[in-house]
Amino acid sequence: MVLGRRAVLEAVRAGQRIARVLLSRGAHVHGPLEEIAREARARGIPVETVDPRRLDALGGGVPHQGVVAIAQAQPLVTLDALRSTLRARREAPFLIALDGVEDPRNLGAVIRTAEAAGAHGVIIPHRRAAGLGPTVVRAAAGATAYLPIVGVTNLVAALERLKSDGVWVIGADAGASERYDAGALVPPVALVVGGEGRGLHRLVRERCDRIVSIPLWGRVASLNVSVAAALLLYEVARRREATGAAGPTPVRAPGARKASIDLA
Repeated sequence: MVLGRRAVLEAVRAGQRIARVLLSRGAHVHGPLEEIAREARARGIPVETVDPRRLDALGGGVPHQGVVAIAQAQPLVTLDALRSTLRARREAPFLIALDGVEDPRNLGAVIRTAEAAGAHGVIIPHRRAAGLGPTVVRAAAGATAYLPIVGVTNLVAALERLKSDGVWVIGADAGASERYDAGALVPPVALVVGGEGRGLHRLVRERCDRIVSIPLWGRVASLNVSVAAALLLYEVARRREATGAAGPTPVRAPGARKASIDLA
């Protein structure tokens, strides 16, 4: 189920395989809803008007804003497939990995920001983490239709494979001494943020080349994971634009000396 006006509209526009679009009976079909209906019909997707209680049931408590699309489940991409694509394009990887983020709203928010910042993909573990359910798709506001979501069985092994490609792995930890904006965060880079309350797992942390932190001047002890991820993603985007590193970028030589860093 794809729920919400923006999520449904972007799924239709992106060519996601949709069986039908359901609109709430009695809803005023103008503005975004009218646009959804027009775009769907133009692509041969049936549009039906149904009792709003049916949409409530389909949403399972997730806000639907009067529209639900019944779509084929979006498959997760393999890491090897994404690596091959980036090599073929000769693009320096810009990725973010989530280590145990379990709140689907946080996952959706990170996906949305990653797509907006120009990242190439989001890496999530198959276990002990949120999956691509309706709440994630709704929170991502359509970004899941465009951004590859990579599912991995072992995040530690995935980070090692990225490092073998010359990708710098930058972890986030509140206790790190290095600020996130102190060094040049430019591709090839894979940012790693930890789950709510726990942060990075030890083995994941040990695979990071650097650990950085986001300074806090107020009284709260930490930032929401999606907010922290947004700051990091846009720091990479800012540095990439400033250095002209949006295209092919030299990668580190195998066996290059690692630096230490933490991020939160």
